[in-house]
Amino acid sequence: MQEVIAQTLLPKLLAAISKLRAAMLERRNARLVTSGRNTQVTGTIDKRTAGGSIVIGDDSVIAGFLVTERDTSRIQIGNNVFIAGGTTVDCVAEIAIEDDVQISYQCILMDSDNHSLKDRIRRLDLARWRADAHDWSTCKTVPIRICRGAWLGAGTIVLKGVTIGEGAIVGAGSVVTTDVPAWTIVAGNPARVIRPLTEDERAPVERA
Repeated sequence: MQEVIAQTLLPKLLAAISKLRAAMLERRNARLVTSGRNTQVTGTIDKRTAGGSIVIGDDSVIAGFLVTERDTSRIQIGNNVFIAGGTTVDCVAEIAIEDDVQISYQCILMDSDNHSLKDRIRRLDLARWRADAHDWSTCKTVPIRICRGAWLGAGTIVLKGVTIGEGAIVGAGSVVTTDVPAWTIVAGNPARVIRPLTEDERAPVERA
């Protein structure tokens, strides 16, 4: 009898806990980000200084991990954007994600090397991290832009200084180190153009 009760109640209890946790996260994140109408932020927000800026537009779902490292860090996310769970957007300078972008699971977007190429500087980084005094001036940092309608497949890594063009598709597991032309499919490590998208694949959606 107890086993039957457990089998009946446990799924409902777990579902209720999950729903409560999501609601608590949304309330917490609402204090840390500026978001538009009908946007859900159920992922984790980590503003490592008080001045970091995260702005999200309307009708978006953000389930990933958003990080601002400095007071001047800025994450700008447009309308109708999906960022899946397990994805990390780590911003030192600026990461801009335009409207209608889809970013799948386990992706990484980082606009900085985070460490110096010089060993004599890099070996001091751990102590500085522990003291909350990392010297970002020693790290090469260049903004990232993901243009309207782009789609990043699961496990994509986008490195500093990259612009992914309008409507471009990045294949799963790719490492993007240079700009991606609009309306192309790229894949690989490093990512290279596979082919341009056809006219049919580029046709705009008919909105109601």
